[in-house]
Amino acid sequence: MAAAIDLNCDLGESFGAWRLGDDETMFGLVTSANVACGFHAGDPLTMRRSVELAARHGVALGAHPGYRDLAGFGRRALDAAPEELAAELLYQLGALDGLARAQGVRVRYVKAHGALYHRLGADERAAAAFAEALAAYDPALPVLGAPGGAIERAATAAGLRFAREAFADRGYGADGLLRPRGAAGALVTEPEEVAARAVALATTGAVPLADGGALELAPDSICLHGDTPGAPELARRVRAALEDAGVRVRAFA
Repeated sequence: MAAAIDLNCDLGESFGAWRLGDDETMFGLVTSANVACGFHAGDPLTMRRSVELAARHGVALGAHPGYRDLAGFGRRALDAAPEELAAELLYQLGALDGLARAQGVRVRYVKAHGALYHRLGADERAAAAFAEALAAYDPALPVLGAPGGAIERAATAAGLRFAREAFADRGYGADGLLRPRGAAGALVTEPEEVAARAVALATTGAVPLADGGALELAPDSICLHGDTPGAPELARRVRAALEDAGVRVRAFA
């Protein structure tokens, strides 16, 4: 049985007049916050408010860089060269870390967003460029990502700590990959099911599959999405279920 598990969430995704999610509530329910850095979502004021909320609630602040794709919310695959990805990582990380320093805190880890997250799991050259750029910025910053992919190998090669992530509110295929958004079973929104999946991940390291099998992931952190309808109540149910199961919820970083 896991003694402890991290609960992370993608937050700070509002932009200008457009509001997404209930950050005020969600920062009080999770232990790590993946904050958008202005490319796929977020803006300087939203980022600053996210830093303030993280500091107020004692939540680990994570940089959540993505493709330069506000219109597509970073979920469209872009053919950016590895060296461009590395430069854009540093640009986004530096922006959030600067705002954090002004509040007396620091970015504690990095997790890629959306289509970039998936690319880094499969593209060895892109993953190496990403990890090497992060190691050059701060070799003490961990990478949070999907286990067993190119980014885990690249992070290890660059001397970075790699934290394994699993999703309680997303469906997996037997190949270990998340089901594409829009496919049957891709999104899991029923609170009791999401809570049960989170407990299984924390206590057994595995998540149930639709065919009756189970996928071994052994996560350090469990992700919930802040833009899921009813996300705050879902997070409350998940956290309560974990604590009822004797799992201590704490930041991995």
